[in-house]
Amino acid sequence: MAVNQIALSLQGLHKSFGAKLAVDDLTLEVPAGSMFGLVGPNGAGKTTTLSMATGLLRPDAGRAVVLGADVWSDPAAAKALMGVLPDGLRLFDRLSGRELLRYVGLLRSVPAELVTARSGELLEALGLTEDADNLVVDYSAGMTKKIGLACALIHAPRLLLLDEPLEAVDPVSGETIRAILRSYVAGGGTVVLSSHVMELVESLCDTVAVVAQGRVLATGPLDEVRAGESLQRRFISLVGGRELDQEALAWLRSS
Repeated sequence: MAVNQIALSLQGLHKSFGAKLAVDDLTLEVPAGSMFGLVGPNGAGKTTTLSMATGLLRPDAGRAVVLGADVWSDPAAAKALMGVLPDGLRLFDRLSGRELLRYVGLLRSVPAELVTARSGELLEALGLTEDADNLVVDYSAGMTKKIGLACALIHAPRLLLLDEPLEAVDPVSGETIRAILRSYVAGGGTVVLSSHVMELVESLCDTVAVVAQGRVLATGPLDEVRAGESLQRRFISLVGGRELDQEALAWLRSS
């Protein structure tokens, strides 16, 4: 891996939905080999940005480049380098977990024998072996998130883009996922992780970007962005918090 290589470069991304500007000239670079946290309030444009970065949504303007491959001019090359776990991912849930992994692996041109071996390892690592032959439609929300992560990993991508990867996942499974992601980055992979949970980002990520109203407010190494505060406090100071009127919801107080 080249020194200072950029795993994901977003250059001047714009996206509007009618009169609503969702992403506004967003430019961001994710260093290769980093665990990169993308944080922002609801409606900040995080999911829209990730959708454009992964080829799920075409930008009105701008470019997304994955390890040198342009997502929109060379989508096959770019997508071969990526593993994606969107929030609210719809899966082929009438397949079993094992069948789904085989299907995704073969779609990703992984040799059949390798798909079988990798599927077994992923199912074991994520605690899904006992449910591997059950239909995904019968999985809990947390199990569905884990099988989605397994699908994102099956082809051994060099970049993972994960939208709320630990949402609905129990603490034990969550710790397993953290360990998998740390091992993946230690092996030279890059993770871009979008989350509302500041403690998760602070504990996992070495580099972060704070996004609001479709723009990057701050980005860089975690300690630089925190500027001596917790990430939660720094985030609130950047995006602006709301003070609750002391008289608001007075009727909720006991008389």
